[in-house]
Amino acid sequence: MQVPLQIAFEHLDHSDALEAAVRKETKRLERFHNRITSMRVVLARAQHRRHEGDTYSVRIHIAVPGGKHIDISRDPSATGRHEDMHVTIRDAFDAAGRQLQDQDRKISGDVKAHEVPPHGIVASLVPERDYGFIAASDGREIYFHRNSVIGAKLEDLQPGQEVRFSEAKGDKGPQATFVRPIGKHHIS
Repeated sequence: MQVPLQIAFEHLDHSDALEAAVRKETKRLERFHNRITSMRVVLARAQHRRHEGDTYSVRIHIAVPGGKHIDISRDPSATGRHEDMHVTIRDAFDAAGRQLQDQDRKISGDVKAHEVPPHGIVASLVPERDYGFIAASDGREIYFHRNSVIGAKLEDLQPGQEVRFSEAKGDKGPQATFVRPIGKHHIS
């Protein structure tokens, strides 16, 4: 790290054991992610409860090259299980490690790109025979059956209506395994 680690205690007395736990987790992160430029960790007692144990929160702010920041917050109100500060620290640093790995994947281009399902328009409908055809954006005609329509009924579709679909090879050519209307009244 270019800037020394900062550890702050909020509504909580300083503890050498907690500080050692944070430093240990920081060293573990640095072994796997040597590009961390600075880190600030805030350990806090979130609330004081008379009849139950205290709950704790940990906030971590990590700076990496390129002006990127990773912020982690482990708040007991979200999970209700942070009554042990050491567990809270571990959970927060585990989350920080996952986000740093995601950051590394983005930088190296290893992030999966999710393809958008193909789209087209309803070319024709034969409701009495339970099927229709889609004019795909690449110019092909795709068959679909009533059972493939999601988010609407076959009777709700109109020729010229835009749809998304998933394609498979059928007995007589391309066939849509699902057809979902898109547009102002439908979610894509």
